[in-house]
Amino acid sequence: MTNLKIGVVGIPGKWSTEALADALETRTGFRLVIDMSEVALDLKKGSLMYQGQDLCTLDGLVIKKISEIYSPHVLDRLELLRLAEARGVRVFSRPESVLRLIDRLACTVSLRAAGAPMPATVITEDVQAALSTVERFGAAVFKPLYSTKARGMCVIEAGEGAPAAIAAFASENPMMYIQEKLDLSGQDLGMVFLAGNYLCTYARVGQSDSWNTTVHSGGKYAPFTPDPDLIELARKAQAPFNLDFTTVDVALTDTGPIIFEVSAFGGFRGAKEGCGLDAAAAVADHVIAKAGK
Repeated sequence: MTNLKIGVVGIPGKWSTEALADALETRTGFRLVIDMSEVALDLKKGSLMYQGQDLCTLDGLVIKKISEIYSPHVLDRLELLRLAEARGVRVFSRPESVLRLIDRLACTVSLRAAGAPMPATVITEDVQAALSTVERFGAAVFKPLYSTKARGMCVIEAGEGAPAAIAAFASENPMMYIQEKLDLSGQDLGMVFLAGNYLCTYARVGQSDSWNTTVHSGGKYAPFTPDPDLIELARKAQAPFNLDFTTVDVALTDTGPIIFEVSAFGGFRGAKEGCGLDAAAAVADHVIAKAGK
């Protein structure tokens, strides 16, 4: 047992948030789940207050989830946590690292700069360019820049209905993120890393006629054993982001593996149900070891 005080930034009541808070409480005797919607930053005082607790006096903060739904507003919440970091609080993962992953476009640019293989992708505000892209791809997945678990994504196929479908998407997403729709054989992979070290891989297997395999759309987790080359590919993909815990989304295609994205927070449930790994315990042990130095 240690006397460290480490708070969990997350969604009160959500399984992964509470599992991490439980693991930290078991090891430290301290428990604090932080809802960022109730945090107040006072620059003059240099305080970051939550329910009477100045977060800047804690030994550490773990960001499990910054918001239920991603949006540009989430970036503001991460900026608040930078003050705690500036005051000497260890934050896992660092807000600066997470900032680069909340926006899908920022993540994509970083992955491509690192040479990660990705699906053919076009980003544009031009509706005509989007239509030309759909015609070239035959079918394309349109993705909001801020979303998780495939929320807000849609498939648009070439044909007479494409212009109207593109216009509808663009009305809510002026900057359109468009990827070629690939045959993923009904599954993709989540490859789990802790402090850059590989832990395990789980598969998300589609259980319905949905085009995606997310659990949100009915997919199920299953174990998967990757070969060393695939592990190394995922390791290189996550390395530039310097995250404490993450999951790399990988798909196996006829032309080789591709990287979809690197998760800002990683999937605890996938690791547990697909790999039998207690990710909350692993993260708690890692955080305590680092915060105690």
